[in-house]
Amino acid sequence: MEQHNQKARRYLVMDTSTATLCTAVMDGARVLAENNLLAQRGHAELLMPAVQQVLQASGTSQRELAGIIAGVGPGSYTGIRIAVAAGKSLAWALGIPVVGISSLEMLALGAWAQGAGLTAGDLIPAAEGRGGAAGSAQAAEWVVPLMDARRGQVYTALFEAAPGSLTRRLEPDGIRLMADWTGSLAALWAALPPEARPSVVTFAGDTDKHAAAAEALRPLLGDALRIAGYAPEGAWGGLLGAARLLRGERDEAHQLQPNYTQLTEAEVNKLQGL
Repeated sequence: MEQHNQKARRYLVMDTSTATLCTAVMDGARVLAENNLLAQRGHAELLMPAVQQVLQASGTSQRELAGIIAGVGPGSYTGIRIAVAAGKSLAWALGIPVVGISSLEMLALGAWAQGAGLTAGDLIPAAEGRGGAAGSAQAAEWVVPLMDARRGQVYTALFEAAPGSLTRRLEPDGIRLMADWTGSLAALWAALPPEARPSVVTFAGDTDKHAAAAEALRPLLGDALRIAGYAPEGAWGGLLGAARLLRGERDEAHQLQPNYTQLTEAEVNKLQGL
């Protein structure tokens, strides 16, 4: 019983929404073990061995887990449901809570932290609810995560990031036409008073196919525009999920579903040339 109490904040992290299969084990908001495996296919076969690897590396057994953190996407249709289904099954079998996190927010937080030279340990206070208030408008940055969705589309969202805080959502997760999305971002930026505009706007993730569209914002943003390739890492999903679990939040396991998203009717018509 004493050992169980000592490990009562062990959380398992799983995300299979991209080509990078992410797993991690947390002790509260502290990362104990992490494994990010690039695998274009075979997530269903690779997930549980990866889980066992991080559990073993962290000295944690399944019965010592106190919560499950599952990335719900958006992302690959064939991949998202694997982590969600596994997370729900484990939570049900072990009688522990499960929380879903946005895979895009995990990507955004990690990309911003990498650019800022931060490690997951630097954001433990924020994940535990002990961080300071969000930085000033001048210090805040925008992060635009990108996951390629083909045919000029991206899974994307908009987050604000500032020292001492986790990411704050500004626009919802969705699948969007990249050319239209950059126009929307330009309008959002231009509508802000100069003193409230972000100091940096970073496009991060699958930027190789979408850098040209992002560069269309260069005349407006100048040196404030940054474009950075980045692959998801489980530690950042662990911080986001731990923040929810430590607040006592949980999702109903039976109702937790992958976030597949879909195009708006106008975007579908545009793709079809209507």
